[in-house]
Formats: sequence, structure tokens, C-alpha cells
Amino acid sequence: MGSSAVVGGTSITTSCCHMARWRWDHHCFLSSTFVFFIASFVVYGFIAGVYAWLFVNPHAPLELASLGCRPDSEGSWAIGVFYGDSPFSLKPIEAMNVWRNESAAWPVANPVVTCASASDAVFPSNFVADPFLYVQGDTLFLFYETKNSITMQGDIGVSKSDDEGATWQHLGVALDEEWHLSYPYVFEYLGKIYMMPECSGKGELRIYRALNFPLQWTLEKIIIKKHLVDSVIINHDGKYWIFGSDHTGFGAKKNGQMEIWYSSSPFGPWKPHKKNPIFNTDKSSGARNGGRPFVYNGNLYRMGQDSGETYGRRVRAFKVEVLTQDEFKEVEVSLGIDESNKGRNAWNGARYHHLDVQQLSYGKWIGVMDGDRVPSGDPAHRFILGCASVVVVVAVVILLGSLVGAVKCIIPLNWCPHNSGKRSDVFLTWERSNLMSSKLRQLCSRLNRAPLFLRGMVKPNSIIGRLVISFIFAVGAVLVCIAVKYIYGGNGAEDAYPLKGHYSQFTLLTMTYEARLWNLKMYVKHYSRCSSVEEIVVVWNKGAPPEPSELDSAVPVRIRVEEKNSLNNRFKIDPLIKNRAVLELDDDIMMSCDDIERGFRVWREHPDRIVGFYPRLVEGSVLKYDGEQYARKLKGYNMILTGAAFIDAQLAFERYWSKEAKAGRKVVDKYFNCEDLLLNYLYANASSSRTVEYVRPTWVIDTSKFSGVAISRNTQLHYRIRSECLLKFSEMYGGLGKQKWEFNGRENRRDF
Repeated sequence: MGSSAVVGGTSITTSCCHMARWRWDHHCFLSSTFVFFIASFVVYGFIAGVYAWLFVNPHAPLELASLGCRPDSEGSWAIGVFYGDSPFSLKPIEAMNVWRNESAAWPVANPVVTCASASDAVFPSNFVADPFLYVQGDTLFLFYETKNSITMQGDIGVSKSDDEGATWQHLGVALDEEWHLSYPYVFEYLGKIYMMPECSGKGELRIYRALNFPLQWTLEKIIIKKHLVDSVIINHDGKYWIFGSDHTGFGAKKNGQMEIWYSSSPFGPWKPHKKNPIFNTDKSSGARNGGRPFVYNGNLYRMGQDSGETYGRRVRAFKVEVLTQDEFKEVEVSLGIDESNKGRNAWNGARYHHLDVQQLSYGKWIGVMDGDRVPSGDPAHRFILGCASVVVVVAVVILLGSLVGAVKCIIPLNWCPHNSGKRSDVFLTWERSNLMSSKLRQLCSRLNRAPLFLRGMVKPNSIIGRLVISFIFAVGAVLVCIAVKYIYGGNGAEDAYPLKGHYSQFTLLTMTYEARLWNLKMYVKHYSRCSSVEEIVVVWNKGAPPEPSELDSAVPVRIRVEEKNSLNNRFKIDPLIKNRAVLELDDDIMMSCDDIERGFRVWREHPDRIVGFYPRLVEGSVLKYDGEQYARKLKGYNMILTGAAFIDAQLAFERYWSKEAKAGRKVVDKYFNCEDLLLNYLYANASSSRTVEYVRPTWVIDTSKFSGVAISRNTQLHYRIRSECLLKFSEMYGGLGKQKWEFNGRENRRDF
């Protein structure tokens, strides 16, 4: 290691001293330490780039306005619609199978109002929350908090629906003050419409009156000078009651406090309840209001927020049993809301904290609920975790450098207080007597001995030493990926892509048999968590089928057992499938939910086409089946394999089981192959326009390679059989040679 210098009784190599003298000359660039650090960060940077390319989608979904929908520490709240025969049997709109052809929503799916709804109407918004309904005949008006992306302040937005909440038109901002507004509780009194929004930042509870409903309002009266949040006002047993929370009082527990006030009129004077505060307890108790109280079967119910795990984790319902000037008693009841198991991929997967339910004129109940896919403070939390991972990666690089001999010392000597140059005897005497200086000297010495100690302990030239170095390098690679995920990967969700501001859902259909049960279990667990998957249909062709309870699924799974083992079963007409869109996806194909969602978005633009992920090209006088490489070599495709493709269920299934397709189905049964080729020929034969659309997946894994149950393991035989199918189908239905579509042919010049 060279000669050593003794400083304060501690021996440190001069090589470490020389490393401290960083000079911008060729010696610096040629030093082993500098080269090692550059090489390490290049390698880890390459790993980060590959990971980001394969697994991270930082881009906002299509059609989200650039002015709004920005990451916000308060969340990414959106609003959904629910229906039911009672307020305790509410189901999301997608479960009601509501179709809207003009919005390409088959069926309409939640959320129905988002930050993009306001932003696209030139009212930039980061999120929408706290929805309240006002029913006026057959028209629904929805008031909600919209967080302005420019002022970062809450305003009151309003939207209108003429189809019972399936689609909404954003009308604008109904109320904008100099302070934060939220929780726009709208009610009617003596034939006039009033709004009581939260104005806790102003320290007042205000009532506004509609001048020109729903967009023009004027202050009617300040009824209470108090910092009340999420307040509601109801008429019960001849009196008016206010339920609200004041978190500014001494000893008040945030989100766990509630007060009651009463009066003979909504405009006061208001008197406090004898037992105020009614609650001052744990934030998970539901003390803070979470929507409009309602009456059902003669009983009064109050909605409360459970903020135990995170702010606004869920809504809880309470039946009010006693409400007088002196007493109050309520008991919790089941609300009946089914929470999603899709996590961040569900629009309300992390939390839902507000519900307003009302009964429509013909008896059905409608509810509006807000939801968020991420917990409170998630952007800051993810950024901190990402930065922490970067710091640890730097430490890993230093550790690796120490083990391979590229790093000789941790702290350069001229950084240490005892080696900072020539000093007087008085200063040296003070330094020796100073405890902090002594500790720093010891720290510098010990750290700089660490590389030598580590090399002696690990012995990097041994087999075990090399394994240790490889393991540490792998840890660094994992940490780099974690850093990319948390810093560059948005909110970590693979959410749906809206079309014209609307969302929809589809049925996922796969065909399998008992030998591939391992594939199926992994398949269902993964794809059931994708945002737009409403149900999974398993076409069981052979053997004893599993029980649905054996499959870990976030959506309903239906196993359709077939009498005959035929590939034609894939396209059998199934009246139980209610969705227009069906994704035919082989059980041995694994791809990201984001790829699936992008494919669904493209299909909604072109529902008359087969939209999928595996392109093929069939042309020439001698028809020969070949792989994707052939299509890319000739820069075009005219066929999409239905092993991974979206189709219109009614259109595709009826064509496949038509009288004209009978001969083709016999060919499929003869070869136990080619059902996907037949459907392509049937589409092309029925239309003179384009019939296929390609979407490029980011990555695909064939899981059959791990289980050893691949159907087409002999590629040459598989291709020969499919070439024979092409000849027969061309004779039956005509050729595909005149059709050829370029890759990158969409308007955005991308396959994806």
C-alpha cells in the first residue's frame, strides 16, 4: 500500500492522501477511483434506463389536459356514480350495464367526473372531490370541490347530467373566494336554493343563495363564526341541526372531533349542543362528516370519515338513534359498499371519503362518491423513498469500490480537522483538548481504514468474495430500479385511458385445460387487477375444472365448461357476456396492465376492427405463414392473431358462427389450429375497409415455456399447418394480399 504517515497516533496510507488532491488534469481522469465511479454510474444508469423503458409509464393517460391533473400531495380524487334499490345496496354504474354509444362507453364505467372534466373545459383542476347532488326534475346537478391547478386553492365546480349521471357536462366554477372552499352542501329552503360550503380558512360558516342557479351565488348570511369543517345542515323533528368539526380548539383531535348545533331556522341563531364536543376521539371513529345525512325507512343516517390508515380511507354509516338538545346517540351500520381489490389500478382503490345518496322520483337511489387511487401525501412519500434509494446506491458504489480496490479511503485527509494544514501550538493544544475534534479525528481514521478491513475480510479474489461482490452489485441494481419507480414512475398505477373523457370496461376471455392450471392461476391474479377488466371468463376445454375460489381474483371469474375440446369454443356466442368489448388473451401470455389498457383505448376508437398485439403478414402467390419478423421486414401487416386481441363480442362471435364460416370451423377442428386465422379472414371478407389494428406491447412473457405445456412447441410443424390453413381459407373466403397496413401508421406515428 506504500509508505504511511502517522497523524495523532493513527497510520493512514499516503495513497489515501493523494486521492484527496483532486485536480482537473489527466491524472484525475486516469485515476482508478474516478474511472470506477464513472463506470459504475454508467452501468447503473443503463439498468435504470432499461427498467424505465420496460416497466415505467410516466406519461399521463391520453386526453388529460396539460393545464390540469398535476401530481398533488392531497391526492388524485375523482367522482363516481352508484345506483341501488336502497342507500345500502349501491352498485357502481358499470355494474348496471349502462351504454353510451356517442362516448364509446360499453358500458359506462366510473369515474364519471375527473380533473380532466374540468381541465378540458378550461378550468384547470388537479382533482375533484366532496360531491353533492341537487336534483331538479330529470336533470342532476353535481357540486364539488375542484382544486385549481394555478392558484392551488379549492373552488366549487358544477356539472350537469341529463341521463341520470352516465355522462356529465362541466358548466364551470360556481363559487370562487379568496380562501379555500370545499364540501359544497347544497339544500333547498322555502323554495330557494342555498349552498353551505366549508370556509374553515376564513373561520366562518357561511350560507350562499343562488341568484342564477347553478353558476351565480351571493352571500346570504354568516351563521357561525367558527372554524367548522365538512358541515351539514338538516331538518329533523322540527328543528334544524348542524353537524361539523372544529379542529382548532385546545385538545381537539383532528378528524376525530364533532360538534352539534341547533336552531329553529337555517339562519340561526344557533345554540351549541349540551354535550359538545359530541366526539373527540380517534380519527378512525368516523366523527368527521363524510357526506349528506339521509332518511331511510323513517330513520336518520349520518355519513362519517374513517381516517385511521390515511386521510379519508373510507366512508362509514351511522344510524342516529337519539338526537335532542341534551342527548345524542348513534350506532354504526353496514353501508354495503364493496371495496375494490385492484389497489392503485382502481380509481378508488386507496380511499373513498364522501358519499351523497338521494332518492329519485321513481324510487331508485343514486349516490355520488369520491375516490382516490393513492393515499394522502403519496407524491412526497414516493419522492423521499426514491431519493433515499439513490443515496443507498451511492453507498453501494463506494462499498464495491472498496472491495475491488478502486477506493482507497472514504474521507480525504485534507477534509479532517487534524490535517488541515500548518497550525500554531496554541491551536494544537486547543484541538487536543476539544472533544468534538477528537471524535472527528477518530471517525476519519476509522472510515479510512474501512476499505482495507473490508478487503481483508471478504477476500474479493476468492469464490466467496466474488459472490459477495455480485450480490452487492445486484442489490445496487434493485435499488436503482426502486429509485426510478418512485421518482420517475408517477403514482405507480396502471390506470385506464379515457376516450372523450369517458371510461369503460371489458370482459377478459381465455381458453385452457387442466394441465395448464398453473398458468391460469398466475394469469387470473395478474390480469384481474387491471383497471378496466370487469370479469374473466375461462373456457374450460378438458379435464376437471377448478373452483373459482381456487383463483386469486379481484373480479368475478366464470368457468365455462365445454363438452367438446375444440378451439372453436374460443368464439362461442355467450349471452352472459354483457360487455361489448372482449379481450381474447391466451393463458400463457403475460404483459403489463398498461399495455392492456392502451390496447383497449385503441379498440374503443375502432370497435369494428380486431385490435391486438401480434401482427402477421400474409401475401404473395404462394401463401406461407411466418412470424412477426417477416411482417416487420416487409414493413406491414394485414392480420392480428387473436391470442391477444380485442374484438366486438357480438360482431365477432356472430361472424364466426355464421353459416358461411361452417367450412372454416371444420378446418379448425381438423388441424386443432388456425381459429385466429379464420376470424381474420371472416373480418376481411365482410368489409372493404381496414379490419385490423396493431398495438405494440412494451414487453411480453410466454409462461408456457416455464411450465412445459406449450401447445405449439414444434415451430416448424406449427407454421406448416397454419400455411395449409391459409390456402384453404383463401379458397373459401378470398385472399388478404391487397390489404397491408404500415407499422407506426396512427396519427401519433406510434404503435402504442
